[in-house]
Amino acid sequence: MKQISKFLFALFITGSALSLASCDGNEPDGPGTEEGEEIVITGSAAGVGNVTWSANNTYLLDGFVFVNSGQTLTIEPGTVIKGMPGEGEEASALIVARGGKIMAEGTAEKPIIFTTEEDDLSSTTDLPLDANGRWGGVIILGNATINRTGGTASIEGIPTQEVRGQYGGNSDNDNSGVFRYVSIRHAGTLIGANNEINGLTMGGVGSGTTIEYVEVFANQDDGFEWFGGTVNTKYLVSAFCGDDMFDYDQGWRGKNQFWFGIYNQNAGGTGGEFDGGANPDDATPFSIPSIYNATIIGSGSKAGQNAVMLVDNAGGKIYNSIFADFTGGIVVEDLAGGTVGDSRQRLETGDLLFSNNIFMNVNNNTFAGIAGVAANQDYLLTHLNANNNRIVQNSLLGGISRAANKGLNPVPASGSAALTGAAAKPSDNFFITANYVGAFGANNNWLKGWTYLDKLGYLQ
Repeated sequence: MKQISKFLFALFITGSALSLASCDGNEPDGPGTEEGEEIVITGSAAGVGNVTWSANNTYLLDGFVFVNSGQTLTIEPGTVIKGMPGEGEEASALIVARGGKIMAEGTAEKPIIFTTEEDDLSSTTDLPLDANGRWGGVIILGNATINRTGGTASIEGIPTQEVRGQYGGNSDNDNSGVFRYVSIRHAGTLIGANNEINGLTMGGVGSGTTIEYVEVFANQDDGFEWFGGTVNTKYLVSAFCGDDMFDYDQGWRGKNQFWFGIYNQNAGGTGGEFDGGANPDDATPFSIPSIYNATIIGSGSKAGQNAVMLVDNAGGKIYNSIFADFTGGIVVEDLAGGTVGDSRQRLETGDLLFSNNIFMNVNNNTFAGIAGVAANQDYLLTHLNANNNRIVQNSLLGGISRAANKGLNPVPASGSAALTGAAAKPSDNFFITANYVGAFGANNNWLKGWTYLDKLGYLQ
């Protein structure tokens, strides 16, 4: 995605007061508010204020709704937030500005749901799987460091004139709140030509923020994207999105464990699109997140669909993960003449590492097609072989299905090669000991109970 044009600026210069409209015109959770209302939250310069959104009501986002600096939006477990439809000037999204905070703490029994206004939550058949781009998405911004010149930037999807859309700073432990047990559905509307919003966008978000148990389902663009920062994540789900499952750039350095992703048949982009600097490519800090225990399943049929692509001097350390059903392999940018700022340099300096991963049905169980001018890929194959990466031809998982037939079971099958061979976790309290490869241990499907995947009947 690229920065959008300035035509959206008119949306923000209206400066209209915050409108919280309901059937009786009262403020949400204020005097006179009845249970079970639909409450429209209209974007304005005032932001949402310090407010709690209650599970008793349904909240409709009308336009770009901001949590301004100094404000805290609290969302109760089980609350439903719906984005109103529209593209360009009519797009809707929730944006947490730098200095603002969101406290969205759902539970496994009562996840918080962001979806489109047209979604009938009493039905599992009202929207098809390709019903994406029906509203914007969720954007969280913070004050952690990024590698853009000047230390700040304007987030994708927000006009550069809107200062609340800026991110980045010098506080790597910045805290934007809690985002736990949240399902984001059918988002990613078009803002401009070839420009959509991701399901969950994080710009300069700091390590004081909690992001875990978050599902992005049927987003038109990427599932998750990080623009710099240091935020850590656990238990992320990117299901049936139109572009990349997981995308990072601009110097993101977070710690991560337990990611799951799957594409629809013959659809989607890259499992992991990982970028480094941006003008210049060798800007610091480098993008070097640590990722443990991911299970990433491609479409199985889309030509040239890569499991992982690393460009623009991107690093990253990927351990104990499974990549399956991709027609393309790993792309590591290798520019002519050892140019400063390619990802092969990060590989050779140790900032890029693949360790103890398993590749199943990836590019017909080969790793041909490394991007760049060099025809051979021996350096990458040498790296993979030296770090206990395995290529297997037999099935590792309980079942792969892209239909709502209860055939999807990403838990390793009995006797699976994924049950052994994991690298030890680092001596860091963030990471959980997991002796298996992939996002799931034996009889431990953490997708069950709270995800839309489970509700719709995909999971075994």
